[in-house]
Amino acid sequence: NHWYPVFAIMLGTGMRVGEIVGLRWCDIDLEEGFININHTLVYYNRGGEKKCSFAINTPKTAAGERTIPMMDFVKEAFPQEKKFQEENGIKCLVSIDGYTDFIFVNRYGATQHQGTLNKAIRRIIRDCNDEVLTRYRGKDDPVLLPPFSCHSLRHTFTTRLCEAGVNVKVIQDVLGHADISTTMDIYVDVTKELKQKEFHDLGDYFGQKSGLRQFTPNLTPAAT
Repeated sequence: NHWYPVFAIMLGTGMRVGEIVGLRWCDIDLEEGFININHTLVYYNRGGEKKCSFAINTPKTAAGERTIPMMDFVKEAFPQEKKFQEENGIKCLVSIDGYTDFIFVNRYGATQHQGTLNKAIRRIIRDCNDEVLTRYRGKDDPVLLPPFSCHSLRHTFTTRLCEAGVNVKVIQDVLGHADISTTMDIYVDVTKELKQKEFHDLGDYFGQKSGLRQFTPNLTPAAT
């Protein structure tokens, strides 16, 4: 439950990890239902004695700066996060390159690290799979969660948009792709797989309705 809001928002917006950990309360509009993406939080080696630390980057391209509409479960996740922090006395205590009031902070009030989020996912996968294996002990082929990362949630979001038939230009805009070919590569892969599945289902439907599975005509060259 503690991790639900951040992962729900990632899954429902397709935001990059650096974008969501850098998100501030002033970047969201719950009344209008929009998220404003105008920067990203990065963690890198600054060199010298400074070693690794956080910094704010602005989008590399104009496409990176964008607004993302919120689905209902995304909109509900933000108040859930705020309530959790208030109940546990958590608040943002860090300022990075003049940016503060970050939404997703740890118990010490510091910004979340991408590695921490990926570790949380691995623990969730482990616990879910342990529960399944315990519950279905002795049964063949239990359904287990495969390994995945925060970036997998962005890819899943993109896949769902493609499956739902959302316009490619809309998908490109929401994801912040500067080059539509990046979006099209994903779109073509998803729609190709989707068409194969639909035609497989269509073949079963034709077989059931017309009895084609039971009847195979002996076609001569003349007949064809």
